[in-house]
Amino acid sequence: MNGLWRPRVLGAWRIPARGPLILAGNHAHNIDGPMLIGTSPRPVHFLVKKEAFVGPLDPFLRAIGQIEVDRSRADRTAIAHALGVLEHGGVLGIFPEGTRGGPEFAELRAGLAYFALRSGAPIVPVAVLGSAHKGRLVSALPPLRSRIDVVYGEAFAVGDSSGRRTRSALDAATLRVQDRLTAHMAEARRATGR
Repeated sequence: MNGLWRPRVLGAWRIPARGPLILAGNHAHNIDGPMLIGTSPRPVHFLVKKEAFVGPLDPFLRAIGQIEVDRSRADRTAIAHALGVLEHGGVLGIFPEGTRGGPEFAELRAGLAYFALRSGAPIVPVAVLGSAHKGRLVSALPPLRSRIDVVYGEAFAVGDSSGRRTRSALDAATLRVQDRLTAHMAEARRATGR
């Protein structure tokens, strides 16, 4: 990442040194995941769509601990692997919109809140800004040597301390998560001037 772009990382000190943790990032471009993996102070295990596990990328993604997920159904194997990462005190990376979208957290799915409620792991919001710009040489990538900001926010818990994992608790947690992620994105934009 440092060879192709100029990542600027803000707030990495907010990531707890140990214990289960969920990184929740916006997903505007394919390089957002690798950018977070490359700049996080702790190893991150992302849920990655099964379509990415092809050719030479397949053994590479598995070797660096990424989790294959079938997005067409409730993939129980992927869910079990993700919960296992958290049970062992690791860092799970999630793009809560489920797919590439705009630079904002516009439409969250319930998966992020589910993992947070089920595991009790705190969430650290992270904004990747600047990756959606198209380069002139390779339009599928941001301009080479351009600055990409990675801004980590304050960790927060989503549970309401009741310990409930009902559908209504999940829906309420999803709304709380969306509010926190949206506020973090606004703060990241102010901090970076983007």
